[in-house]
Amino acid sequence: MNELILLVDDEPSIIKLARMYLERESFRIITAKDGESALELANREHPALIVLDVMLPKLDGFEVCRRLRAANHPAALLMLTARDEDIDKILGLELGADDYLTKPFNPRELAARVKAILRRGDRASGNKDSSPIHLGDLTIDPARREVRIDSLALSLRTQEFDLLLTFVEHRGLVLNREQILQKAWGFDFYGQTRTVDVHVAHLRKKLEESAVKIETVTGVGYKLTTPF
Repeated sequence: MNELILLVDDEPSIIKLARMYLERESFRIITAKDGESALELANREHPALIVLDVMLPKLDGFEVCRRLRAANHPAALLMLTARDEDIDKILGLELGADDYLTKPFNPRELAARVKAILRRGDRASGNKDSSPIHLGDLTIDPARREVRIDSLALSLRTQEFDLLLTFVEHRGLVLNREQILQKAWGFDFYGQTRTVDVHVAHLRKKLEESAVKIETVTGVGYKLTTPF
């Protein structure tokens, strides 16, 4: 595996525990104790994924997340929040985080989440020979991970692309939130499904000019629809 992971937390015990479990999975680890150092390391070392605490000295995790996404930094972001409150989690997702964990967390779950997020890149590599998918005015190219509405290229983050591809591969079928998490995120995440709603909202906004829509099926989940 050997991907580089940046751990950002000002609690040494959390850094030590997370490092131990992630190194067992053959990840390379670098660490930072505050938001400014995290930005510097992210830009210099180009980690594949950043585990980012919300409560940090100098710059908090939300601001670090905002700046990284504003600069189109490609690293995946897994945010840690000390409070089990939806507002923290939703804000992180809306700023561009790929996932979140609430403290205290099981380090085995942290390792599982990290592996699941990074497996998306492996799936992309495995799709090199996949042909573009044409659906209405949408063209989805799994090999290049590109999406177009007619000739207009869309800018989708990694998780947004995987979510759209999941809907396209199951077009016309209703998927509940747990199924979407398993298929698009790559792991079971029962009971914490607001992340799906936030990412669907982002994706809908980017698909506003398309005739292809993500429809809410009340009490069940979502499905992709097209008039063509």
